[in-house]
Amino acid sequence: MDLDAITKYSALHVKPSGLVLQYGTAGFRTKAEHLDHVMFRMGLLAVLRSKQTKSTIGVMVTASHNPEEDNGVKLVDPLGEMLAPSWEEHATCLANAEEQDMPRVLMDISVKAAVNLQQDAFVVIGRDTRPSSEKLSQSVIDGVTVLEGQFHDYGLLTTPQLHYMVYCRNTSGQYGKATIEGYCQKLSKAFTELTKQAFYSGDEYRSLKVDCANGIGALKLREMEHYISQELSVQLLNDGTKGKLNHLCGADFVKSHQKPPQGMEMKPNERCCSFDGDADRIVYYYLDVDGHFHLIDGDKIATLISSFLKELLLEIGESLNIGVVQTAYANGSSTRYLEEVMKVPVYCTKTGVKHLHHKAQEFDIGVYFEANGHGTVLFSKAAEIRIKQLAKELEDKKRKAAKMLENVIDLFNQAAGDAISDMLVIEAILTLKGLTVQQWDALYMDLPNRQLKVKVADRQVISTTDAERQVVTPPGLQEAINDLVKKYKLSRAFVRPSGTEDIVRVYAEADSQENADSLAHAVSLAVFQLAGGVGEPPQAVSCPY
Repeated sequence: MDLDAITKYSALHVKPSGLVLQYGTAGFRTKAEHLDHVMFRMGLLAVLRSKQTKSTIGVMVTASHNPEEDNGVKLVDPLGEMLAPSWEEHATCLANAEEQDMPRVLMDISVKAAVNLQQDAFVVIGRDTRPSSEKLSQSVIDGVTVLEGQFHDYGLLTTPQLHYMVYCRNTSGQYGKATIEGYCQKLSKAFTELTKQAFYSGDEYRSLKVDCANGIGALKLREMEHYISQELSVQLLNDGTKGKLNHLCGADFVKSHQKPPQGMEMKPNERCCSFDGDADRIVYYYLDVDGHFHLIDGDKIATLISSFLKELLLEIGESLNIGVVQTAYANGSSTRYLEEVMKVPVYCTKTGVKHLHHKAQEFDIGVYFEANGHGTVLFSKAAEIRIKQLAKELEDKKRKAAKMLENVIDLFNQAAGDAISDMLVIEAILTLKGLTVQQWDALYMDLPNRQLKVKVADRQVISTTDAERQVVTPPGLQEAINDLVKKYKLSRAFVRPSGTEDIVRVYAEADSQENADSLAHAVSLAVFQLAGGVGEPPQAVSCPY
């Protein structure tokens, strides 16, 4: 390791004084002008991680659903998964090291992680469409090259596509070809094969409006379009030709504001969906004949997909274990429907996609979607082999069901939640089952809910257990929540500290919107009183729609 060269290069990517950042589920994220030094140092870290794992490592430059002026970076581990927790700590230490300490911290990481510095390293890089992303990608490349790592810059990619490229390269192409063409071919072939099994009744289910959040999803869905145009017509809106990234559009806007994105003209019962800025989230929605807006979020996506998979497993008579993984934010109606109607087991984890992903890996088939629309389906290697074997051996109807399962395996980007992949799976299932968007929505009725934030002096006074559904500290807060919940029908509530700022997040649901709002407000007052609230006490809320 040439520490003099690193010091010299680092002087071109100086850390702003006093800036402290934490590597979390989303990697690093902040205003783009503060990230140059972080990008350079993550290039260095990616080389060390590549040497340690003897694998290709990915670096994605994106801030996902954040405003256009933000940016961020996340590292992708060998099988397309998120960075290992111990290396999140290394990333945080390296990003926050003062200029003069940076070479020493780099050496410390090498020693602690037992990195063989003589090992070759290879890093692949992708970026979203933000104005700042190209320059910041170059800072990553500077970090890779000063440590003599090899790299391939894919340029503009969705975040899930970079995960896919890493997975392909580390499985010697068994998962697919590590090119955009390979990605499009793999997904479109599986989609075409799956939809072939449907009994078409005209093409009423075969057109879809897609809000691309003025982001990378528009470019990449356009590249996919000609591969799938026979089966699905997509109309791209907020495609980046005008309008700012994620501004008044995108999955996060639709989910949090419970209304259509800007620029989306909707006819009654017309199927529409939104991606987020880096195309790893998707939500569906429609207007009914009375003009009321209906959101179909990650809970209903998970329900549609897991129900379909359960039916196929029953058809072939195979007892592979399937599990749905949710967080405490999942609507109670979805949990009840899955457990009581579909007889699919549901498990709850802490908030954060890394927790969901890890739990989903425990099943033959693990389905997870956060309510915000970020999710996928994971098939164990044993399940994949078994299903492909059955697709060859079984006869007639059972063989057809096994073949459909095989197509679903190929259709999901199992390396990460992928809005394009998820969209194709959803469209295929709706076509196969002959479901309209209203019929899908009517599988169960969401319980009205409300999310609030309470400012506190120190969020660390709140600690939780039971997948964040129960408060441990401060004393008396969980008892207060329990007493409040008893006052409302079909109700529940929980609180959890934010991962990044001194606020406490409050979630409540009940049998009516009025009661959900009332419960959320009462719980937020309890948090304010017992957990060191600052500023004005929380005000009563009312339904904005």
